[in-house]
Amino acid sequence: MEKFEKITGVAAPLPMINVDTDMIIPKLFLKTIKRSGLGLNLFDEMRYDDDRNERPEFVLNQPAYRKAEVLVAGENFGCGSSREHAPWAIKDFGIRCVIAPSFADIFFNNCFKNGILPIALPKEQVDVLMKDAEKGENARMTIDLEKQEIITSDGEIFSFEVDSFKKHCLLEGLDDIGLTMKNVTSIDSFEAEASVSRPWV
Repeated sequence: MEKFEKITGVAAPLPMINVDTDMIIPKLFLKTIKRSGLGLNLFDEMRYDDDRNERPEFVLNQPAYRKAEVLVAGENFGCGSSREHAPWAIKDFGIRCVIAPSFADIFFNNCFKNGILPIALPKEQVDVLMKDAEKGENARMTIDLEKQEIITSDGEIFSFEVDSFKKHCLLEGLDDIGLTMKNVTSIDSFEAEASVSRPWV
């Protein structure tokens, strides 16, 4: 998993509440188990019309936000079904951080497991960040995980909380498999001893 330490990039404003996982990645794109390629269908029904033409009014179709690395959204982001494809699509598009007043629990945890930093802040602070994001590509926001700070394009700083274990995993680029592999020596030793003491297993 890609490490998350500090990013500085364009933030896209999505002032919508209750954005569910079907809006993030519609169910017809869940047939794949590949994590790549889903960015094309991120927010598919909002990004494209029935003829697969881009809707110019949607934020991620606008030139200023096509390479956004941060998404500033409304309350209860990621609600709905617990599809892991949702963070896969967000990450594949290039977004590394989502900021919102609140998140659905399963989506929130899935983000960390896929190299995305979800940050929950009071609504009044998110409103400030939303305004900053609306400035476009010239307004770049910095997310510093080590310091647990968000720095706006105007230099205003917001601190955020993050679970220490989840922070460690992001900083080190460790997903569940990576965490397991850190103990591979102990696992191999256990398996070797078990094969001797219980050869019938």
